[in-house]
Amino acid sequence: MLQPERKDMAAVLESTLDPEKEYEIVDGQPVEKAIAGALHGEVGVELIFNLMLHVKKERLGKVYGPDTTFTIGKNDRLPDIAFVSAARIPPEGSPEGKWPIAPDLAVEIISPNDIYEEVIARVAEYLQAGVHQVWVVSLKQKTITVYHSLTQIKGFGENDILDGGDVAARLSLPRR
Repeated sequence: MLQPERKDMAAVLESTLDPEKEYEIVDGQPVEKAIAGALHGEVGVELIFNLMLHVKKERLGKVYGPDTTFTIGKNDRLPDIAFVSAARIPPEGSPEGKWPIAPDLAVEIISPNDIYEEVIARVAEYLQAGVHQVWVVSLKQKTITVYHSLTQIKGFGENDILDGGDVAARLSLPRR
């Protein structure tokens, strides 16, 4: 029996999903994204704003918000924030649809109903797909954990300065 192509399967799934909700496609199945709270949105916008100012000033690439889909291996993911370096953006610019590549930086802001093991699984998936850095933001603990790999991890607390490292060179974000 013939299996439908990935594009056809995605179209079938998208036509049957509630358009009022956001979904990621994980292992071929739609997974509804949890609704984020106000603090989640505030912190996300603050990070996007600061990252975007730096990226524009240094002409490093583009920053994307939580509605941007990236194809990560066989899955479609919507990181809360993503960065793609200028060297990887085609001359015609960002695609109108999904990015067919993994971003250079993916940021996941932990929601109250996120399960830790699932967050770490997403981190591993991003890193295996070639993402250079994954930032995991914990609103509850007021920390940002930066993953360069599953063994090269650095934590930043409330009073630390987050350094963008090789992904966003010379970016320093004071924590609030």
